[in-house]
Amino acid sequence: MVAARSRQRERFQGTSLTSNAEMTPAEVRQFCWTEESAQSLLKAAMKQLYLSARAFHRILKLTRTIADLEDNDIIKAHHLAEATQYRPRTQL
Repeated sequence: MVAARSRQRERFQGTSLTSNAEMTPAEVRQFCWTEESAQSLLKAAMKQLYLSARAFHRILKLTRTIADLEDNDIIKAHHLAEATQYRPRTQL
């Protein structure tokens, strides 16, 4: 966990940000690099779960943190799958 925080401090050096949770949509685009399989999974999740833009960005911020905990610069599909599991269930 200490290593993940260190990665975040290094990533956001020179900005006012201190953690992934503080990222705006612009920073999410800048700092959340995904492999192709993760992009495909994210597109499928958007359609099947009817994710809003806000939910999309929240999942990506959490995914970035999960990847940081595994010491990965690139977000992989299994990081995204884990983050999607943590998403609160809505009742229809």
